[in-house]
Amino acid sequence: MARPRASRTARSPADVDRALAAAVLDEVIGAALVLDAQLKIRFATPAATAALGFEVPIGASAATLLCGDREKRPFAEALAQGIPFHAVIPRPSGGDAREHVRVRSVPIGPGPAGWLVYLAPIATGDHKPVEFHGMWTRDPRMKETFRIIEKVAIEEMTVLVRGETGSGKELVAHALHALSPRKDGPFRAINCAALPPNLLESELFGHARGAFTGAVKDTPGHVQLADGGTLFLDEVAELPLELQAKLLRVLETRTVLPVGARDPIPVDVRIVSATHRALRAEVEAGRFRSDLMYRLRVIPIRLPPLRDRPDDVLLIGGKIIDELNARGRRQLTSIAPAAEAALESYEWPGNVRELRNVLAYAFAIGEGPILQLADLPTEIASPASAEAEVFVVSEPAAAPSAAPGEGPEARRIRDALIRTSGNRDRAAKLLGLSRVTLWRRIRDLGLT
Repeated sequence: MARPRASRTARSPADVDRALAAAVLDEVIGAALVLDAQLKIRFATPAATAALGFEVPIGASAATLLCGDREKRPFAEALAQGIPFHAVIPRPSGGDAREHVRVRSVPIGPGPAGWLVYLAPIATGDHKPVEFHGMWTRDPRMKETFRIIEKVAIEEMTVLVRGETGSGKELVAHALHALSPRKDGPFRAINCAALPPNLLESELFGHARGAFTGAVKDTPGHVQLADGGTLFLDEVAELPLELQAKLLRVLETRTVLPVGARDPIPVDVRIVSATHRALRAEVEAGRFRSDLMYRLRVIPIRLPPLRDRPDDVLLIGGKIIDELNARGRRQLTSIAPAAEAALESYEWPGNVRELRNVLAYAFAIGEGPILQLADLPTEIASPASAEAEVFVVSEPAAAPSAAPGEGPEARRIRDALIRTSGNRDRAAKLLGLSRVTLWRRIRDLGLT
């Protein structure tokens, strides 16, 4: 008698094992992706489908899946560089533009051999603005940053705040202090780029009487004055190498040695530092000590620039106008639509600080209760005119990174190569392409 044929729908032992592993991982870690060293997706838990809004394609590039064709893709860039990263990205499935997903990468093995990427949808809510220690936002990524600040404030570990000029790094430092057990202690701040090295050393670490001409008494530095509280080191990447060694000793021994002194003084201080530069790049360039970098960036916090959260421009602008109305001769009740459009479309290289200066300028220059387009500086009200003026009076500019008429794919590839300093392996990872495919696209598009 012939044996009954197995059903075509019957699952193989490998399929059963894979389903069991998926169920176990789903129960233990929730929504997550497992990536190999080339950032290809090798496994996805069932909850990852719900988090992303579509069936996860096994074997696809995580960079392409999570970042799409956007020119700026910091999460993919961090993975390509082998750096763990925590970020909030727009939900790849599209739909409501305000839907976002929290992603966090954890390296697997040395090298690393791969990555575990955790996923967590962020509820859109009603898109209400929130205020957090003087910072206003509607942006989900900024709200996530506020949540991280609240969690790490109670810890004693050092924090490194990364953000562009004018993005609010000192406000973050104040928030970390105000929410910490040290809130009743002193808060001291010093800009490491504002003083020459000889004065900076004395300002930071203090000096003993007779240490140099004019040192008529023992004078404590910011480290000692922040005892029991928080010391904020702004632009810490500008710290000279010789002072970096001295700061490292403060962190390791919890003592400070003033200039000209023989005996170290015990201190209990939490260090919060900030920079607009990438410390890893500074280490590679030999301008920053790697051991100090690891000491300072135990908990990294990244502030998104204002241009990446356009919904916040008018929100923050409204709060600034309220402040100006409270103390100025002019009372602004609204912003003209043309002025609103100009403010929202501007890139804001100086971030919130620049927005504040622009509105103060408009407040002083204009008349009447409505802020008009003509009240704004030329570079915002009429950027084309501002560029023409600069072209007429400036020296010949360097060649632009993107050629005129260049398509979006060429711009993405050029941007990836610039970000990776021409390293095609890393650029390919960043773009979700193989190295051969990237080489062919560079050749076909005529990129140099």
